[in-house]
Amino acid sequence: MMTKQKATLALTALLVLGVSAGCKKKIPPPPPAAPAPIPENTAPAVRPTIAYFSAEPSTVTVGQPSSLRWSVTDATSISIDNAIGEVSPNGRRGVYPTATTTYHLVATGPGGTTAADATVTVSSPPPPPPVQAAPQPTIQEILAKQVQDIHFDYDKSEIRGEDQAILQGDASALRTVFQMDPNFVVTIEGHCDERGSAEYNLALGDRRAAATKDALISLGVPGDKLKTISFGKERPLCTEPTEDCYSRNRRAHFSAAQ
Repeated sequence: MMTKQKATLALTALLVLGVSAGCKKKIPPPPPAAPAPIPENTAPAVRPTIAYFSAEPSTVTVGQPSSLRWSVTDATSISIDNAIGEVSPNGRRGVYPTATTTYHLVATGPGGTTAADATVTVSSPPPPPPVQAAPQPTIQEILAKQVQDIHFDYDKSEIRGEDQAILQGDASALRTVFQMDPNFVVTIEGHCDERGSAEYNLALGDRRAAATKDALISLGVPGDKLKTISFGKERPLCTEPTEDCYSRNRRAHFSAAQ
């Protein structure tokens, strides 16, 4: 009987212990540690400040320079891309972009990183003005400026050796004239100085005009485009009784046929 009573007491004790253990509260976790106090007289780190980063001028033509300008504070490292690299906090750098380019500046400091851009626009130069073709001379201008008089010795109608180059130039100019206007006709005028009779000088002027025409034909000028006429001594260039004046009057002159 005593043994049964002890067993009952032991079972009761176990039940009491189980109930007590089930009702026990959970212990809460400890609170987080407080942040370390900031030492007195220590300012918080700030990000770099870019006061300005610009390109002047911002638009150029190929080959022209532009100037990059910048000012940065609170940075320990400043760099610009496009092969410029590390730079000082305040500066200027000339650049020669060949195409529109954006330059990127990066400033790094204890408080972080700040960036800015500056763009240089490269425009194509205006096309050169079209080349104006030189105006072609008129037939009248060719006759007046390119076809020169042939001069003769006193009482002679033969083409002089010193006039051969002039004659060849006349032939070239006359061929151009007839290419411009196949219907154009040129008159070769024979002139003389004032010495001798009018009749003699008319005949001499005729021989001079004919000799000039034959020489031009031999140089390829079409004969059917050339007429001859003699004015003898009727139309002198000058009237002074000097050899210089006489030599100027002894000539074959070219004019448009009437």
